[in-house]
Amino acid sequence: MKQTVYITGADRGLGLSLSKVFLEKNFRVFAGRYMNDWPELDELKKQFDEDLEIISLDVTNQQSVDEAARLISEKANGQLDILINNAAIYKDRSKDIFGEFYYDDMMKLYDTNVFGPLRVSQSVVPLLMKGERKMLANISSEAGSLADSWRIKEYGYCMTKSALNMQLTILQNHLKDFGIKVLALHPGYVKTYIMGDFNHEATIEAVESATGIVNEILKAPAIEEHMFIDYQGNKMNW
Repeated sequence: MKQTVYITGADRGLGLSLSKVFLEKNFRVFAGRYMNDWPELDELKKQFDEDLEIISLDVTNQQSVDEAARLISEKANGQLDILINNAAIYKDRSKDIFGEFYYDDMMKLYDTNVFGPLRVSQSVVPLLMKGERKMLANISSEAGSLADSWRIKEYGYCMTKSALNMQLTILQNHLKDFGIKVLALHPGYVKTYIMGDFNHEATIEAVESATGIVNEILKAPAIEEHMFIDYQGNKMNW
């Protein structure tokens, strides 16, 4: 039986590349799709057929999250090896402290970037407990580091990544007794659509970041090892 991985936000960019890399490594991939009109996952499905299960998923909607977990449980015999919480948004019209803040934008960031991973993790923890790898991986960011904070704006996004990191330390404190390893992964400055339009100014191709992330996950780091690392395995400061 093939090992399984569940990837949220797999429509495009990093999530799509993570799906492809895992498929090429002979995993069965459950790909959470939010945008039904985005064609790349369908093209990947033609190539990998039954190894790729495309699942409609809105991480801000509890019913959608629960239904996705139910489908995965049904198709994977009640177990899951790896979860990657990748779905996130960046868009926020807010400026610096001297400009206008759009708190509705920031609340949407929190609902997606913080509560979204928590909803998804909770929905499949029972499946991870029965899996072989027991890996709960999350795409975080250097933007969430308190020790290395350098920005003078981008309040909403940075705060959500710091909140995510705290969430993950709490999860690891609890889930270590069940053999589940939790990771917070900085993907680098990736060429993706997280800002809405494709970010050509970024320095790393999505497939390069995805390959590094998959390699770090498959190294199966011990529960005691540092949780916050980048896509090359370097330790990040909390």
